[in-house]
Amino acid sequence: MPYWEIFTPESAFTPQDKEQLSQRITSLYTDYAYDLPKFYVVVLFKDMPADTMYVGGKANNNFIRIRVDHIARQMDDPEMRFLCMEVIEEKLAPFVKDRGYDWEVHIDETPMDLWRVEGLVPPPPESDVEKLWAKENRPVPYELTG
Repeated sequence: MPYWEIFTPESAFTPQDKEQLSQRITSLYTDYAYDLPKFYVVVLFKDMPADTMYVGGKANNNFIRIRVDHIARQMDDPEMRFLCMEVIEEKLAPFVKDRGYDWEVHIDETPMDLWRVEGLVPPPPESDVEKLWAKENRPVPYELTG
């Protein structure tokens, strides 16, 4: 599961912006991560009132902070990590950089065995069951094997 928290100044994004940005973020995973199920991608926008985001000890009302947690896929290869960050910056640019915001983004990776979806152990990456989950766009109960 990619889980994104996006902390923004109040009214930085309209509801339409949030939907478009969420779709761009989802496409990161469906286009680059072997058709990851769309429902794995969760994006949470947190509108921050003025004078609640501080950078270097000073209020910054023009700052966007993005925290990403990857679980469904891990990136061990430094080149893959670099490419991932480049694609993320590209997807964010029209909503962040091009609008003149200050921003920061980071990714944490959580072990897959510390994750459940509606009480189910997610299927192994690229397995037939995961492909079924992607096709159905929802978790489907299945039998765990050894």
